[in-house]
Amino acid sequence: MADMNNQDPENRTALDGDDEDRDFGLEDDSGAVIAAVGRQIKLWREGAGLRAAELGTAIGYSENLVFKVEGGRRIPKPEFLDKTDEVVGAGGKISAMKKDVAEARYPRKVRDLAKLEAEAVELGAYAGVVIHGLLQTEEYARALYRERRPAYSEDDIERLVAARMARQVVFDRRPAPLLTFVLEESTLRRRTGGRMVLRRQLEHLLELSQLRHVEIQVMPMEAEEHAGLGGSHQVLKLKSGKTVGHNEVQLISGLITNPREVQILEMRYNLLRAQALTPRLSREFIEKLLGET
Repeated sequence: MADMNNQDPENRTALDGDDEDRDFGLEDDSGAVIAAVGRQIKLWREGAGLRAAELGTAIGYSENLVFKVEGGRRIPKPEFLDKTDEVVGAGGKISAMKKDVAEARYPRKVRDLAKLEAEAVELGAYAGVVIHGLLQTEEYARALYRERRPAYSEDDIERLVAARMARQVVFDRRPAPLLTFVLEESTLRRRTGGRMVLRRQLEHLLELSQLRHVEIQVMPMEAEEHAGLGGSHQVLKLKSGKTVGHNEVQLISGLITNPREVQILEMRYNLLRAQALTPRLSREFIEKLLGET
């Protein structure tokens, strides 16, 4: 393990990036949570008779980072909270906020979608522009976020990438849900992030396709019949027996619960699966693309 005393305090990773809302105006409730946690830390620090610089020295971080946490402009990771709790003698009260902070690390729409995915017994997704988020490698996701405009800061990118990777626990759930995906051939050819990032992404798809509860299909560019030209979407069948849809286009991310609209999405997705290459042929197709990349 690296010696933290030899690291630049400003570059340590015990803190997450600045709250995304402040820079991009995304609707989120995490800012209020992080601000409340920061106020509590400040009150405990002052109650212990410590200056920000003294607390920073005691827990191994800079005065500037302590001020940012207390001001709600930085999201503390669990180790920051645990060390602060110990130094100020909070008796576990600061450490107890780790659950709230963990949830607030990610944008609300990501948390809401992750909850849906956690309740799904079956998930079917069509991705028409980029490889679906649940299938993305960390490098591929990071490359996508670096293309966003207005541009994200590096801290914001790391926060969003972490949120996307956290959703992928759905593959490890037991009992395992059925996860099916239809991907456009164009997304498998576009060198997002460069050749090596794409190669690793294609390898990752092949690895996931070997899981018995995962089916990945490719919609070839030469296909004349295509039921998904209305855009990317996904359909989730929940433990409760209810089926819902989800769309995400540009700045709009929405849950679809109207039975008639969900029925239409489900019909389109079923047609897409029938029109796309079979899972076996899709795997062979991805292997071929990997050899060409």
